[in-house]
Amino acid sequence: MRPGVGVSPGNVAVYYGVGNLGAVERKVKVVEVVLRCLIFGLGVLSAALVASDTQVRTFFTLEKKAKFTSMKSLVFLVTANGIVAGYSLVQGVRCVMSLMRGSVLFNKPLAWAIFSCDQVMAYLTLAAVAAALQSAMIGKFGQPELQWMKICNLYGKYCTQVGEGIASAMVASFCMVTLSCVSAFNLFRLYGSNKGKCNGSW
Repeated sequence: MRPGVGVSPGNVAVYYGVGNLGAVERKVKVVEVVLRCLIFGLGVLSAALVASDTQVRTFFTLEKKAKFTSMKSLVFLVTANGIVAGYSLVQGVRCVMSLMRGSVLFNKPLAWAIFSCDQVMAYLTLAAVAAALQSAMIGKFGQPELQWMKICNLYGKYCTQVGEGIASAMVASFCMVTLSCVSAFNLFRLYGSNKGKCNGSW
């Protein structure tokens, strides 16, 4: 008899939905793996673009070098993306191992831990992108009311590469928000009425 199929008192096959649950779980796990790989790649790309960006301009006899450490928001962006990329790598390995074993997450404490960490990472990336975007807008357009001059007309290459890094971080943050929704699904399904049982606690 197939898994998830029972027999009623009238000898009619009754489907309890376990097989369907396993198929949905596998699809969700594949989506999770793809998202974590995207976040890892985009996080590394963003951190590398911003951290490696420099440009030197000479004003009369004085050299001025623009680099990411000159703006605290960019330091925050690089640090946040490094943390999120490392976290996504670890969780991505866990997801791949889970797929290979064919196991489903039924451990509530672990599900709560993953959900909580994903939420923290989502907020961290959003905060870093928001801070970097604000600084980028000031660098691009200046702030005449406060007599802050725009610098992107002086450091064009530097601003372009920083913009690419912020764009990568923005996509990574959207993926992280989506992933936090997936982890929420993985957690709250454990409290549903239609739970199946499966070997493995990943």
